[in-house]
Order: sequence, then structure tokens, then C-alpha cells
Amino acid sequence: MDVHYKFSNVTFRDKDGRVVRRERLMHPLRDQLRQRLSRWPRGTPIVLEASFGWGWLSDLLSEMGLEPQLSNCYKLEQMRKARGWVKTNKKDADMLSLLPFETTAWWEVWLAPPQVRNRREQMRFRGDLVAVQTAVKSRIHAIFHRHGLFHEFSDLFGGKGRRFLAELCIGGSEYLSPQALQALRGQVKLLDHLRGQLADIERILHRQLAKTPLISWLKKIDGFGLILSHVLAAEIGKIERFRNHKALASYSLLAPRSKDTGQDDPDHSPLGRHLGTCGNRTLKWAFIEAAHGAVRSGGRWRAMFDRVTCGGRKDRNRGYIKVARELVKVVYVVWSKGLDYQPDPPARPGSDKNKKRSRSGTGQLLHPMVHALRA
Repeated sequence: MDVHYKFSNVTFRDKDGRVVRRERLMHPLRDQLRQRLSRWPRGTPIVLEASFGWGWLSDLLSEMGLEPQLSNCYKLEQMRKARGWVKTNKKDADMLSLLPFETTAWWEVWLAPPQVRNRREQMRFRGDLVAVQTAVKSRIHAIFHRHGLFHEFSDLFGGKGRRFLAELCIGGSEYLSPQALQALRGQVKLLDHLRGQLADIERILHRQLAKTPLISWLKKIDGFGLILSHVLAAEIGKIERFRNHKALASYSLLAPRSKDTGQDDPDHSPLGRHLGTCGNRTLKWAFIEAAHGAVRSGGRWRAMFDRVTCGGRKDRNRGYIKVARELVKVVYVVWSKGLDYQPDPPARPGSDKNKKRSRSGTGQLLHPMVHALRA
């Protein structure tokens, strides 16, 4: 099924892989869409491309007794190029209908259930609000710069700074024209509205904290608070879909990749190891944000950061990426095994930390020597 905003093209094949029928579904006519889907055989696998707008349609297909499956759009693009197919709606539907006949499900990706998608919608909406709030603050600062207004507050949007802005919006200033004052009042009013929406979302997240033990576990990890814990739970969804922490790091764009070649380009410097670009960028942002907080907390995270950056003097971004990669391991273990986070993890069985040191050649435990005091 090749899905678009207003319509979808569907190609049906028999058990031998031959095309038997093609249909075109119109999305705005929801009742007619349900009727047509109800005529399809129940249990039929329907392959959709994991691009934009597949969520509601996959829910409708499941409701009608069908089996929606998601395919990796990047792999399909390479498949299309390898076969030399042009990109048309008909060809896309034909190619998607061929995937269930593959010997292995190399093309399939996880189909997030509705509750996971709803949680992602909530957290991404909060991220959008924060981005708009930052832009509004920048525009208020720009008004001050353009008209030569000065203040002595370390944070113009803190407690005292907000009172100053409120008085300025009411009384105005001799340095502000009526048009500039109107713009300032509008920006401050918009900022208040955004803060109200952010406060509403935070209250909802606090209420969900008692209902989801997972958030309580993640919140105890260094660098993760209420917001980042909810972001992890929403974006990962199901930890069992990752084989190990390496797979989670690759999905989070924190696994280093190499691009070696037998002959270097003399006009460009070697690329070397770098982070990938095909993955979940929201998770990458969350882990790097948590890495900043973990480094500030000190302990082994600060020691790890200092070791990579020579005490914070160079390659600081690489140091935060290193800490973020280690946080991926911690999150995977805490989530997959249901354990509470420990700042100092216990030693592994058989490691040197569990072994008691002994004197060489004697087999006796090593005790520090105490010199006897002379009388």
C-alpha cells in the first residue's frame, strides 16, 4: 500500500506473486474507506512505507482485521535503485506488495502501537513549545537591542525580570515607539501563553509518574530528570526490540561509523569515524542533554569526560558523545532488567574487584605491614 495524504494505491498479489488486482482508496471518505477495507480477506498482510502519515491508517487496518506491517523507506529506496525502477505511485505499490515474498524480513521495522505514538505526540509537542518559547525570548531581546533598552538582570525572564517586563508593558518607555511597545506587549503575552501550556503538560507528566514505574527508574539515572525520562520512554517504546545496547546506540545515532576507502581523496581530509544520520534524532538529543547533566554531577561521568577531553580543554563535544554512549548502556540495563540505577555498579562475577589479593607464592591474604614501635 503506497500511502499519500488524500489517497492510497494498493496492489494485490496471489500466492505465486502475480498481480491480481489494484485499487485506489480515497482517505477523506472515511465511511466508504471502511466499507472497502471490510471486503478484504481478514488476516491479509498489508505493507506500508514508514514515512509520514501511516499511523491512523495502520490503526484502521488493524480494526478491520488486517495485519499492517511497516517497511524501511531507506532500504526500499536502495531496492528501487538496484532494480532500476522509476518512482511512480503504481511502481511503489507494486514494490511494497513484493516484500512479504522475501525469504527474510530485512525490510520490516517496528510498528509503534497507538499508546506509544500518543506519548511521542505529547513529548514532541512540548519540544515544539520550548522551541517557540526560545524564539519569542530572542525577539524580546531583539526589541531591547533595536531601541537601546538596558537592564541589569542576569535573567530577563526570571522573577525580577518578568516584573520589570510587566511594568514596562503597562507604563511604556520614552525610548519605545507606540509600534515597538505594541510588539513588546504581544511578545510578552505570547510568552505567558506558552508558559501556561508548558505548565499544563508538566502537571500531566507528574501525574503519570506514579502510574509508570519505568519513569521512576529512568529518573534516577544521572543526567535524566522528569522530562528526559518521558522522552526516552516515548521514543524507545519497547526495549525488547533491541538485541543489545549496541543496537540501541545505533538507533540513537550514538554508534560511531567508519567510511574507509582504498584511495583517499587528496582534496578532502579523511572522514574517519563519525556518527550516523539515519536514526532517531530525538533520542540523540535526549542522551546528549543527559550527558551534560551527568558531567555536571561529577563522579565517574566527570572522570570519563576529563579523560577524553584532557580535563575539558579540547574535544568537549567528543567527550559529551562518549558520556552519552555510556548512558545508553545504563539505560538499556536498567530498563531491560528492571533494576534501580546504582552510581557505582557492582563488580561482575570473576572480576578482579571480587578477588582478594594474596602474597605472591604464599597463598595467604595480603595485609598491610605495621611497623612495631621501638620502646
